Amino acid sequence: MVHIVGKGAARSRRPAVVATAAVTLLFVAACGSDDNGGGGDDEATGDVSIRFAWWGNPERDEITNQAIEAFEAEHPNIDVEGDSIDFDGYFDRLATEVAAGNAPDVITLGGAYPREYGDRGALLDLSEVEEHLPTDNIDEAALSNGFFSGVQYSIPTGVNTYAMVVNPDVFSEAGVPLPDDETWTWDDYVRIAEEISANTPDGTYGAADRTAPDLIDLYSRQNTGDGLYTEDGQIAIAAETAAEWWQLTTDMMESGATPPASITSELAGQPGPEQTLMGQGLAGMQFDWSNQLPALRSASGADLQLMRAPGESHGVASGMWLQASQSYGIYSGSDHPEEAAQLIDFLVNHEEAAQFIKADRGLPANSEVLAAITPELDDDTAAQAEFIAEVEGEVNPDLIIGPEGSTESVGIVQRLNDEVLFGRITPEEAGQRLVDELNAAIS
Repeated sequence: MVHIVGKGAARSRRPAVVATAAVTLLFVAACGSDDNGGGGDDEATGDVSIRFAWWGNPERDEITNQAIEAFEAEHPNIDVEGDSIDFDGYFDRLATEVAAGNAPDVITLGGAYPREYGDRGALLDLSEVEEHLPTDNIDEAALSNGFFSGVQYSIPTGVNTYAMVVNPDVFSEAGVPLPDDETWTWDDYVRIAEEISANTPDGTYGAADRTAPDLIDLYSRQNTGDGLYTEDGQIAIAAETAAEWWQLTTDMMESGATPPASITSELAGQPGPEQTLMGQGLAGMQFDWSNQLPALRSASGADLQLMRAPGESHGVASGMWLQASQSYGIYSGSDHPEEAAQLIDFLVNHEEAAQFIKADRGLPANSEVLAAITPELDDDTAAQAEFIAEVEGEVNPDLIIGPEGSTESVGIVQRLNDEVLFGRITPEEAGQRLVDELNAAIS
């Protein structure tokens, strides 16, 4: 954990790993946090202290701390305690702190977590601090990621989209032309993957099997118009649709278009882009988030490209969507919600903060901030921006974030994918179990 006290020469920038959430809670308590959570204040000086938590690595910590220092320079009465931990431990610790009533004032969220914590009453209704947190220039599609039951619970840090990453070098080695991503189908995807695998050395595959809730959601939206969930928090996907997906991936594995089950299962537990087949230069195609392009290019050493998902022009609806790459919420028990809102405003709406953060948390969701930093973006990040600009008018605007309990879907899908690929259950059984287990998770 990185624990950084706002101002003063004693500020530490070096991360230290904390083994348990219990130690974290004792540490927070020792810093003077009360039962209502968040930071404290000094009545004698009028200074306010707030806590800001995020997940990341040393590089993200460094640029975030630079942005914090710039914020503090503009708000000398506010001290920001930066609180960073690696992704694997972040949400476990957050759950512990929310349960104990001492969560950070500003909380970094992602995926279904804004709805998960909003439904629990752990996030502030941001309309209460709207005078300190304008959203006029923030992308509406991304803003909707934090809007549930008529309440704005979080603000997007940036936007990205789920897309197909392709390695032109692998295509060229196999003698296979790149597809036309405006017209290609799932049948084209399967055929191309088989051709690449057949015409490249052993260990290189046409496609990586990246089966995950996001990918099944995309496939279902294309084929039926429904994703995983309904607007009122129920399960929308049909068991038959999920079974069709798993039949497709099973057939691809058996043909050699994707890796054997052992490799797919092993890679499912590797979060780093450099550990993926695409990052290793061993796949022609891989589904991933657009903001992973720079890391994947760096790892592979190849000029990787972003493409639309297959089937976008042939389905009932577009399966792709714009999503908040991360978002910021305010703890409902914060003693200083206005100061917390001022920090979020600075991070997402001010060019000064973007000079440090740039696209680390996705391309800025604020259009004016994005325009200001675009000339300074490196080639890899500029490629993301160009792709999102190209598809933003085509993607599905009806993104539905899963209800409370839906964050369990990642583990459910990964386990069922293993079961199918290792031949322990059929695609039909997996489809039905997906629906049943998702229902149990959200009930």
